[in-house]
Amino acid sequence: MNRLRLPALTTAALAAALVLSGCSGTATAPSTASSTPSATATSSATGELTVYAAASLSGAFAKISDAFSAENPGVTVKPITYDGSSTLATQIIAGAPVDVFASADTKNMDKVAQAGMAGDAPVFTTNALQIAVEPGNPHKVTGLESLSDPALKVVLCAPAVPCGNAAKTLLDDAGVTVTPVSEEQNVTAVLTKVKSGDANAGLVYTTDVKAAGSAITGITIPTADKAVNSYPITVLKGAPNPKAAEAFVTFVRSDAGQKILKDFGFGAK
Repeated sequence: MNRLRLPALTTAALAAALVLSGCSGTATAPSTASSTPSATATSSATGELTVYAAASLSGAFAKISDAFSAENPGVTVKPITYDGSSTLATQIIAGAPVDVFASADTKNMDKVAQAGMAGDAPVFTTNALQIAVEPGNPHKVTGLESLSDPALKVVLCAPAVPCGNAAKTLLDDAGVTVTPVSEEQNVTAVLTKVKSGDANAGLVYTTDVKAAGSAITGITIPTADKAVNSYPITVLKGAPNPKAAEAFVTFVRSDAGQKILKDFGFGAK
């Protein structure tokens, strides 16, 4: 009898040992899901986000907005308002309900700060000017000196706009006097006039030349580094959605945001 029972008891004991061993292993093994970091750094922000940005940022910020939205599905980025930084600053100071302001220069950000409406405003990128001419450069523009030719229809940004202020700096430094056929309120309008043929040449940002592709020809200005524009960004005081605004600014300054800006031709912050 003992010979018949002993194997049975041994088998039962072994099975019990295996069960205990299995339970012990399950209790101590780390979860693969919990030990693997998330592929994206999402925030807990929700709601709508209103962004005002310099016109020159339109292409880059459109892509940044898409990437930010993918990582922050709880936030709805409203269509971004693009215009000259001076125009945007005026609207913000007048009380426009805005969460984030990205300016193409520190001067207009300072205006908002002096009105007590800007928080910390770190520089997140830079940009410089080029001469934009019609495809193939039919008027043989070679540099800033060419823009003084009265037969050439030149369009510039207004002096109060960052691209206009930078243009004035470069032209004054070169001793060149230009009588523009028009002064525009943002760099997009300057580019549009050159692309349409309403102007033969204009001073725009390097990023605008890159974005326009074959629609225009860009001419490098050797002294462009004398008027590099620094772009600051801020979460506005009294922002309707400060948590989402902080998340957006953080994304713009992150490696992912900086890569997008670089791809569009912007300089390092």
